[in-house]
Amino acid sequence: MAERDTPEPSAIAPDEVQRFCEFLYRRTGMSFSESKRYFIDRRLNERIAATGSKSFQAYFSLLRADAEHEIEHLINSFTVNETYFYREDAQLRCLTSGMLDAIVSRKAPGEPIRIWSVPCSTGEEPYSIALWLMENWPQVDNFNIEIVGSDIDTKALKAAVEGIYGDRALMRLSPDIIARYFTRLDDGRYQIDEGLRESIEFSRINLIDTADMARQRDFDVVFCRNVLIYFDDASRRAAAENLYDCLRPGGYICLGHSESMSRISPLFRVCRFPDAIVYQKPEADHG
Repeated sequence: MAERDTPEPSAIAPDEVQRFCEFLYRRTGMSFSESKRYFIDRRLNERIAATGSKSFQAYFSLLRADAEHEIEHLINSFTVNETYFYREDAQLRCLTSGMLDAIVSRKAPGEPIRIWSVPCSTGEEPYSIALWLMENWPQVDNFNIEIVGSDIDTKALKAAVEGIYGDRALMRLSPDIIARYFTRLDDGRYQIDEGLRESIEFSRINLIDTADMARQRDFDVVFCRNVLIYFDDASRRAAAENLYDCLRPGGYICLGHSESMSRISPLFRVCRFPDAIVYQKPEADHG
C-alpha cells in the first residue's frame, strides 16, 4: 500500500477552529491565535487523516472521547521541539559561577542538589546541564546531583531517553566533548553516553495541571525556557505558581531570553548574576 502524502489543509470553519483552540487551551495552557491559523489547520488535518476521520466534527468527537489516546497524539503534534546542546549557555555559566555556590551553602551534609529541565524536549537541555557540570564545576563529584527532565510530549520524551542526535544538535559542542561523551552510530548520528542517559530521570508533566505538578517538589534550580511564550497571561500565572511550589526556598528558575517572570508573577525576586538574570523563590518562604 502506497504511503499517503501529508494532506493539504482543508477548510475548517472559524467556529470549529475556535472550539478546537479552546479545547487545546484547557488541556495544555497553550494559546493559539488567528495568526497561527495555517499551523493549526495543517496539524489538525494531519490528525484528521491519521485517524481516518471524515470531517473535523467526526475528529473532534473522537478527540473529546480520547479514543486511542488521541489527546496525547494531538499534543505531540502541536508541541515545538527545536533545541540543541548548550543553548543559551549564559545560564549554564551562571549555574556554575553563582547559583550553585548559594545552593551548596544551604545544603545539609548528604542532601542532594536537584535540577529540573522542563520542558526538556528531546533531551538536549538536561543532558547539557549534566555535561556542563562535569566539564565546568570542580565540585561535581562531591555532591549527589539529581537531574530530572520533563515534557508534555511523549514522543519527545522517548527520543530523550534514547539520546540520539544529529550534527545540528551537537553544533555548539567541541570535538573533544563529542569524542568523550558520544558514540558515533552507523547512520552518522551520535548517541550520548549510557551512564549519562541512565543518570537522568525523564517524566511527562503538564505545567498548568496543579495535581500533576504536585508530584515534583524540592528542586534547587528549574530551567523552564521558551515555553511560557505559548501561554496566555492566565496560563503563565498558573504555571508560575506551580513552578514556585516545586522549588525549595531560595531556589532559582531560569527562563528563555525573551521571557520575564517579573511580567508574569510577583512571587519571585529578580537575581542579577554577572552571566544572566534569573528568578529566585525567597528564602524566607518555608511553606
